Amino acid sequence: MTSADETDLRILRILQKRGRISNAELAEAAHISASACHRRVARLEAEGFISGYVALLNPRRFRLPTTVFVEITLDGQSDEVLDGFETAVARVPEVLECHLMAGSADYLLKVVAEDTEDFARIHRRHLTRLPHVAQMQSSFSLRSVHSTTALPI
Repeated sequence: MTSADETDLRILRILQKRGRISNAELAEAAHISASACHRRVARLEAEGFISGYVALLNPRRFRLPTTVFVEITLDGQSDEVLDGFETAVARVPEVLECHLMAGSADYLLKVVAEDTEDFARIHRRHLTRLPHVAQMQSSFSLRSVHSTTALPI
């Protein structure tokens, strides 16, 4: 994998903020030709600098305004225990993120729900049935103060 030069970084900064920008607009904003821009974006994709493109949905529009962070401690640390938990948690649609942690908890989940009653349903039907869970602690987000998907490049 090659490294990204300043022009590549400029392209990536623009794409992080305006993912639907046309190649012509991107090339103009990056101060390069459209063909050079197209080649650079294709290379950045091929080399894994760009891992994909998504539409960021507003959870409130889908009646999922409640965000809950769940700390999970497992009953073991073997590969089988970790793999079993990770496979199972990936099947829970309300879990948007799952992070293996260093510290007091083994995993941190980001879960969306309609409200506290809906989270209780998710907890009862899904989270309590995850394999090897020894302890669980949930914290409800009161509001999001800052959120971005853009890396500081």
